[in-house]
Amino acid sequence: MRTAYSVRTVRAAERALMARLPEGALMQRAAAGLAAACADVLRRHGRVYGSRVVLLVGSGDDGGDALYAGARLARRGAGVRAVLTAPGRAHEGGLAALLAAGGRIAVGVEGPRGADAWGGHIDLVVDGITGIGGRGGLRPDAVELVRAFAATGAPLIAVDLPSGVEADTGEVLGEAVRADATVTFGTYKPGLLIDPAAERAGALYLVDIGLGPELPGVPELEVLQYADVAALLPVPAAESDKYRRGVVGIVAGSARYPGAAVLAVSGALRGGAGAVRYVGPGAGAVIARHPETLVHAGPPSKAGRVQAWVVGPGLGDGAEAADAVRDVLAADVAVLVDADGLRLLDAGAVRERTAPTVLTPHAGEAAALLGVPREEVEAGRLAAVRELAARYRATVLLKGSTTLIATDDPDTPVRVNPTGTSWLATAGSGDVLSGLTGSLLAAGLAPRDAASAGAHLHGLAARHASDGSPVAAQDVAEAIPAAWRDVRA
Repeated sequence: MRTAYSVRTVRAAERALMARLPEGALMQRAAAGLAAACADVLRRHGRVYGSRVVLLVGSGDDGGDALYAGARLARRGAGVRAVLTAPGRAHEGGLAALLAAGGRIAVGVEGPRGADAWGGHIDLVVDGITGIGGRGGLRPDAVELVRAFAATGAPLIAVDLPSGVEADTGEVLGEAVRADATVTFGTYKPGLLIDPAAERAGALYLVDIGLGPELPGVPELEVLQYADVAALLPVPAAESDKYRRGVVGIVAGSARYPGAAVLAVSGALRGGAGAVRYVGPGAGAVIARHPETLVHAGPPSKAGRVQAWVVGPGLGDGAEAADAVRDVLAADVAVLVDADGLRLLDAGAVRERTAPTVLTPHAGEAAALLGVPREEVEAGRLAAVRELAARYRATVLLKGSTTLIATDDPDTPVRVNPTGTSWLATAGSGDVLSGLTGSLLAAGLAPRDAASAGAHLHGLAARHASDGSPVAAQDVAEAIPAAWRDVRA
């Protein structure tokens, strides 16, 4: 499992570790890892010896890391030039090490002009301007510098975090570096895992500097890996029957959107449900595609035994739809609410439920639930998912370029799904996710685990289905078993 910690927590852990180490040892560990990652990039694009490296150096420790790493590269035969964005405040020890190794120093906009001395050719740019200490985007002079070197087309490696992004939230509040790779130290930071900042981080390198024992047991964020998800997935035992495996009820579809019912049922069946009970006007379409489905005219409370309900996909906004949502929320089993169900639910009814509730909005739906512009949700995804979970006393799966899962317990880490793909941006894929997650709820998974595993499998299924080409939602549903095999392999 990957974990991420806030800047405040990381700083405290670093202080505790530095108190036990010789002065400067921690920075040297970081610089060694950074230099190794830079050398790896240089070798993949040519070689280290004779390469041309530019360091963009600010006044903080990340600038010191860059300078010491540059000194290591210079000793291996690279031509290294450090461009200082804050002359007089750069790390003195790092500057001395770079100069002793044969590196050179430039100041501000002199840096881009100095590239002409190399015929305009640069092999690597290292961003050590602000790192995790920066707030509110880059200053104008730094923006000019970053743009000038980005125009060279050289690969860019960020030190700890792309300068200009918010380390704790993943927000981008101004101009920021867009890196090809980021080398981070000790632990991941939330901004490396949450968009829009994560999209600027590129490939991630984590350098172990010995920080682990100093970090608290509970992080801010968690990212489940294959083994973590495999441990959650239910596997039928020899004595299992359809009821022990879990029966999920699906209330979805309408005359206008019958396909939503089919897709939600598809996700539930492929997700391992022992049986699916369908309630709604799309029974004919559902039975035609999935004859094993148990259908009922409604209301949901009369449909028969279920361990979990999914309500909302393609439901419409009429009186019957509103009645169905109220009926499902009154059930004493886990309930997942998606799509139209989110617009029809009563916040008070959700908060008063004693059984688990899972809400699965996209950014637009989350904005409506919070009463804020969609752009605010997209810019601050972490704050939005936490606020929704707290306000509705529910588990919330916020869909998007990085899917986040939060509970109403502020001390429980938010989970980030790592398997998302842009091919999921297609009509009906959310309906499949709802059915899939509902099947995991019915199998007995806790809401946070069901949402996490569902999102993970959903992303993997999309990758299987697309193989780099356009994909439809039903294709994603059909690929869920392949995603299971991947996770359990």
